[in-house]
Amino acid sequence: MKKISILLLVITLFASCKDDKKEEIKTTAQTEQTSNDEPFVLKVEKIDSTQFPKSIKYEGFVKNALKWKDKAGDHIVIITETGYHINKKFAHESDGSDAELFAYHYIISGNEAKQSWKVYDYVSDCPVDIIASFVKNTLQVTDNNNNGIAEIWLMYKTACHGDVSPSEMKIIMYEGSTKYAMRGENKVAVGIGDNGTEQYIGGEFKFDENFKKGPKVFKEFAQKLWDDNVIEKWED
Repeated sequence: MKKISILLLVITLFASCKDDKKEEIKTTAQTEQTSNDEPFVLKVEKIDSTQFPKSIKYEGFVKNALKWKDKAGDHIVIITETGYHINKKFAHESDGSDAELFAYHYIISGNEAKQSWKVYDYVSDCPVDIIASFVKNTLQVTDNNNNGIAEIWLMYKTACHGDVSPSEMKIIMYEGSTKYAMRGENKVAVGIGDNGTEQYIGGEFKFDENFKKGPKVFKEFAQKLWDDNVIEKWED
């Protein structure tokens, strides 16, 4: 009788241990599932220069600035333009003007900002119409491939011309430290055709190798951005 009691006690304890182990595995699985059910949400906020950390330095006038947080940390991107001016660093063989534009990306830690990349372009010593401007409302931060690392999109035009002709146009995108570029020219109306429709020249573009080899969703987003802005629009 005593042996039977001991045997029942052992069986009960073994069953109890199995149940505890099952519960532990079940709890872990539920935790993992809960974590997987919470997708990364990219929240982007427009800011102005009064909200920049003091360590941020930039040239030109701020046209737009955004901040967000992703898996790599807290970020700020700023785009600036100088407008028409004379920069003594350029050689001037005529009475031409200069125009420059900049884009800065910073990773923020507390009140400190570390610059991770910078985009710079310009037109110098231009005696006629000069353009170095970001296209209106095209600075964007996305996560098109849903990997938790944001993509930063810039679009701008540069030109020095005294006639109706296309301007150079570029889309520059960064995902982390990887740069993607789409280069070409905008589309300009040159008259009315025999069928009564407006005629254009320009609009061609080329993707760089990173775009060609990169995710399809990047090329699709770039193509739409290009198509939506291939005719003149400017930052206010």
